[in-house]
Amino acid sequence: MKIYYNQLISTLNQGVKPVWLIFGDEPWQKNDSLAQIKAHAQQQGFAEIIRFSADDKFDWQQILDEYQSLSLFSNLRIIEIELTSAKIGDKGNKALLALNEQLQNDVVLIIHGPRVDAPTSNRKWFKALTSQGCYLPLYDLEGKSLQQWLFQQAKHYQLQLEPAIFPLLIELFEGNVLALEQELQKLSILYGQNKISLEDAQQLVIKQAKFNPFQLVDALLLGNLNKVVRILDQQQQEGAAIGQLIWFIHKEIKQLMAMQTKLTQNTTQASLFKEYRIWEKRKPLYQHALNNISPENCQLALSRLADVDLLSKSNSDFNHFILLADVCISLYHGNTTQVLALNYEYA
Repeated sequence: MKIYYNQLISTLNQGVKPVWLIFGDEPWQKNDSLAQIKAHAQQQGFAEIIRFSADDKFDWQQILDEYQSLSLFSNLRIIEIELTSAKIGDKGNKALLALNEQLQNDVVLIIHGPRVDAPTSNRKWFKALTSQGCYLPLYDLEGKSLQQWLFQQAKHYQLQLEPAIFPLLIELFEGNVLALEQELQKLSILYGQNKISLEDAQQLVIKQAKFNPFQLVDALLLGNLNKVVRILDQQQQEGAAIGQLIWFIHKEIKQLMAMQTKLTQNTTQASLFKEYRIWEKRKPLYQHALNNISPENCQLALSRLADVDLLSKSNSDFNHFILLADVCISLYHGNTTQVLALNYEYA
């Protein structure tokens, strides 16, 4: 049976399942799912946990031997297998098919690993074990699903958050739910059930963020190019990943281009900001950018950003942070930068 993360609790309440297949790349949901499944099984008397990590050199006979053996500590056991890859080869396929034939009610089998593709989910071992228990695919939390998760977790920690804090947290931590969970725990410890203002959250979250490309984006939207260069220099000194900065700037330029297109179609700025979920304090930033960055400069910056991305992956003779500064400057001064080559010699 295939279920989704939001069905996990109700499925657990239906009784112990002999098999759980949990696959996906989102770490918070995976950790939480494993913790809930194991906690529920332990409440039912499955006290002992035996763990295996299976890579391409793993001896699958170990699993069969363990499954058939009698535990010294408990008659009810949890056998957990972490797969480094869902492509387990013929030996793994045969072992898990054999295991499927030996399933007993004194063992809960948990197998988890990275996201599986369609061919893997159609393998015999995968289908056989899914028919005996539950397959839980995990998908990235984004958009509405991330918003719902954030509301639920804030309620779980009994946090009294000002509404404007939610888009701030989503913007700062989208793609890193583990870090967002830690921030919610921190807010809970510091404020308890007291009301938390946007200013409180900004001072705490942004000040303690180890890597915050949003400060760079905000300075860029405001056209504060001196600050942009200072932030890039600081990020270089701190060893920030150039690929992450490229991704954030690319995302922002693409959004500006999409917003510019909408404005040419008689969309008002008010409806535009609502569509793109621009919260109140950031509206002046986008108003400035939309009024001062031309579509031609966006296209130029995007083209040069693609060159920087290529150079960052293929050539170490250049200071990629200087090249990224060129991209940012191009958004406002394209007429000047378009005649400058990126292929300078970096000493």
